[in-house]
Amino acid sequence: MTKKAMERGFKLILGSQSMARKRILAKMGYEYTIVTADIDEKAIRTDKPEDLVVALAGAKAMEIISKLGGESQFAQDPQPTLLITADTVVVYKGVIREKPTSKEEAREFIKGYSGSHGGVVGSVLVWNLKTGVRRGGWDKAEVYFHEIPERVIDELIDDAITYTVAGGAMLEHPLISPFVDSVVGGVDTVMGLSKELTEKFINDVLL
Repeated sequence: MTKKAMERGFKLILGSQSMARKRILAKMGYEYTIVTADIDEKAIRTDKPEDLVVALAGAKAMEIISKLGGESQFAQDPQPTLLITADTVVVYKGVIREKPTSKEEAREFIKGYSGSHGGVVGSVLVWNLKTGVRRGGWDKAEVYFHEIPERVIDELIDDAITYTVAGGAMLEHPLISPFVDSVVGGVDTVMGLSKELTEKFINDVLL
């Protein structure tokens, strides 16, 4: 794997503990360090999912920058440090779904997808901590499901991972993946980090 950040002369921080986002960034060829944000996501509310994911990625970035001591800590560095944050929500029948908070909610979420479909809206924010330049945006995809058997739903609601992902359904989960019919849009967007937006914004903030 190429170490693209080092080769291109910058350091990279991923502001997420998401295993999927870590894998995507690694597959893109980047080495990075992890710094996570401690924010109350429920305190940030907007009606539009696109606005919500952009606002949450921004709030995560601000909290991480504060945790790191502010942008001034990076201004004199010989190499720029780039911070990447992201957020994802599921939209089902016009209703925003974040991480399920109970078994009842998880069951409701997953049963709803069975034989149906859900939209995924995901944001990416890249912030050059040396220059202060930042670029952000969002992408969306639609996931169509076959009928999901009741026994599989039971297993999923007993799996802790279900409660760590927006909408309660991780596309690459071995229990979920056999019941995915098709994805319209980027699979990486569904998994939590659009490769196209990430690469574009990295290039933009380095100009």
